[in-house]
Amino acid sequence: MTTQTHIATSTTRATAAALAVTFSSVRLRPLIAVGFASAVLLSVTLCGVIVPADVHLVVLLVAVPALTAAADNTRTTVSMTVLACLGVVAVDVDDGLTSSLILPIDFLGLLIVCVLVLVFRRLRDGDHRTLHAVRSVSETAQRALLPPLPCQVAGLDIATAYRSAAAHAHIGGDVYAAERVDGTVRMLIGDVQGNGLAAVDDAAAVIGAFREAAHRDVRLEHVALSLDASVRRRVEQAGQRDSNASERFITALVLEIPDDLYVVHVISCGHPDLMRSHGTKVDLLEVPQPAPPLGLGGDQTAYQINTFGFEPQDTLLLHTDGLLETRDQAGVFYPALDRFALLAKDEPRSLIGHLMSDLTVHAGGEVQDDVAIVAVRRRAAPSMGSAAEDSHHASPAP
Repeated sequence: MTTQTHIATSTTRATAAALAVTFSSVRLRPLIAVGFASAVLLSVTLCGVIVPADVHLVVLLVAVPALTAAADNTRTTVSMTVLACLGVVAVDVDDGLTSSLILPIDFLGLLIVCVLVLVFRRLRDGDHRTLHAVRSVSETAQRALLPPLPCQVAGLDIATAYRSAAAHAHIGGDVYAAERVDGTVRMLIGDVQGNGLAAVDDAAAVIGAFREAAHRDVRLEHVALSLDASVRRRVEQAGQRDSNASERFITALVLEIPDDLYVVHVISCGHPDLMRSHGTKVDLLEVPQPAPPLGLGGDQTAYQINTFGFEPQDTLLLHTDGLLETRDQAGVFYPALDRFALLAKDEPRSLIGHLMSDLTVHAGGEVQDDVAIVAVRRRAAPSMGSAAEDSHHASPAP
């Protein structure tokens, strides 16, 4: 099987699985529950009438209300319990137990199971409401911490994808941001040491520092210096409460994309190199001398600006190490550059969607680390410098 076919198959499987889960939770689960309960009711009642009286199968009818626990309707449980009671009457009358204590005991067993099902369903519904509220708070926090980047800005098409390693969480230790500043677009992608919810505090701080420094500092290396100083201040403050605070740091790429030049300026602070597609060629934009990660005290000379070509129709892929370090069951790392080469012609939104789906399949359905992906494509030359927000018309580079 070719790699292209593998990606298509992976995406199809992921989509089919999502549709199957949705359909199952909405349609099939209640229907299956009622179907099993009805089958048990009919089979036990019929067998109870046929077998000799000394074989008392009617006790099995307590499974009827129990099986309706998967249904979300209280009326369903009550209705099936009433039908089960009628089955008890039919079997016990046939067995000649009308005046025996067995008949009310069978009734009582059904009623107890019915009440327990209703009580536990109410508790479950309360837990579901709580989980829904927590997810709503998490989504709100994500929108505040990592708002979606603009789809189009200053001749660039941008798309993002994010997955947290923490179960049921939408935020974690990976960050990205973009700011429009005086004829350029400045971008940040970073990875806080650690993952999941424990890194959210540092992630929020570095994004806030970037948004301020991107507009305040004229030179890109000064932006990196400001970010490092901000992280070091937080580490020093956290050191009063946490003895392990000195081990906290953030790897990052700080980028600047001018409107009037077909280049991208990059400062690497110990972060994985970004990828670039140019025509049919895909390569790593390797930074020869990356600066230390933010928080480890780099000086101004450490933050070297590296300039790479970024032509119309080129695509940049920014990512965190979760994309590179995800392994399959055999321990093989995800071949991110090869996958990007096959998908580079896709639009940014489609590109990162396919990458994230394929990454999930490669990991066996569960990615163990936070993963952030940002795809940036420069549109064709006539569209350059046409950002409406600053009414700036840039002349394309020769």
